[in-house]
Parts: sequence; structure tokens; C-alpha cells
Amino acid sequence: MDSLRERISSFVVPDSYTKWDTHGHRQYTVRSIYFDSLNLSCYAEKHEGVMLRKKFRIRGYNDQTSKSQVVMEIKRKIQARQKKYRSRVLFSDIDKVLKYGDLDRYVIANGTSDDPVADASRFMYHVNKNQFIPTCLVVYEREAYFGKLDKGVRITFDKNIRSRLYPKIDSLYNEKDMKLLFRNHFILEIKYFRNEMPVWARSVVQEFRLRCDALSKYTIGIDANREKVLTTY
Repeated sequence: MDSLRERISSFVVPDSYTKWDTHGHRQYTVRSIYFDSLNLSCYAEKHEGVMLRKKFRIRGYNDQTSKSQVVMEIKRKIQARQKKYRSRVLFSDIDKVLKYGDLDRYVIANGTSDDPVADASRFMYHVNKNQFIPTCLVVYEREAYFGKLDKGVRITFDKNIRSRLYPKIDSLYNEKDMKLLFRNHFILEIKYFRNEMPVWARSVVQEFRLRCDALSKYTIGIDANREKVLTTY
């Protein structure tokens, strides 16, 4: 990772949300609880290669504080295209939101959505309609960068990826009994919002012989704990 990080350093700047760690790298921690049906329909859609599919998750960042906010998110994928519906609430309120609704009271206005209450309502509709439950907690550290000249380019290194099955909502920041998914690997993602990947990014891909895979941390987290899934039902 060090040589790859050094190679891109001339073309990127760190995400402003990252903070220095003890190893001299800038990163933040991502925490996601994925929702699925009892028969793991979302998991099955990914494995079966369904072109139009959705993921439902509650996501938080770093460590818990009295002001911690979480995101209720639907990630919709249509082939290579993605769209997200996102709304924020205080972590201290999320359990009440899921149990009782009252979105107008708890949803926080923010700049990531034109109508965060509508996005939260969409999330709640699908969760209730499909009887989704918290199925897998996935946590990892993320280094994130934006292109210096290509502002639409975002590069992330996701590392130390770990998971736990069937978490409670209030355990988003609890890492007890987490299972490490990769011991010597990380996931690199290059996102670009124009038609073509920048020349420098293509050069990096070729130089390091990077392989393009459609990876899902949620399905990998399920697979890593498959024995527990089989014994649950």
C-alpha cells in the first residue's frame, strides 16, 4: 500500500474529514449496519448478479460522542450507475426513529439531500414492507483522497475490514467479537464522474496491475460468518 499511496500522492489531496493516525496516515472509521430480510434477499441479489438492486444501511463514523450523527441510506445500483438516498439523525435518536417514525421531529436538515425527510421515509417504507432486520455490522478504516486537478475523482483505501452478524442498532460503535475479513489485503476504489478515468489514474492501474472486481463488503461479511448464518435458521 505504501508504494501505491506514494505513487498517487502528486495527483491527490486528502479528504478534509480524515485525521492523522499513529502511523502518519490520514483516515477515518466507517461503521455500517446493513439491513436484510430473514432469507437474505439483498445478499442473494448481489450473488445472482441482479442489475437493479438496493442496499439498506445505517452508517456512522469514527467514535461515539453525544453529538454523533448517523445516516439512514439506500444505495441503489443500476449496472455501473449508483444513486444514494440519505438522511441524518442523531445516533441517540435512531432507535426511536426505527420504532416509531416521527421523521419530521428527528431528521436533521443537511446539504446532502434535497428532501432528507422524504429520503428517510423511503428508507422506512422498504424496511417495514420487507421486514428487514439489522443483519451485518461492517467496520473499516478509510483513507480518502480527491484529485488535485480532477475534482470529480475520488480514491479510497478501505482496510482492516471487519464484521459481525445480527448486531443491535445501539451496538454500531461496539466492536466486540468482530471478525477480520482480510488480513493482508485492502480494497481500493477509484470513482470518477466524467466519462473517462484520468490518464494518471489509468497509468496507476496498469503499473500496479490492479484487478477490477465488483466487491461488496456486506456480502463478504456474510460469507466470512457463513457458519453462523446457517445455524441461525
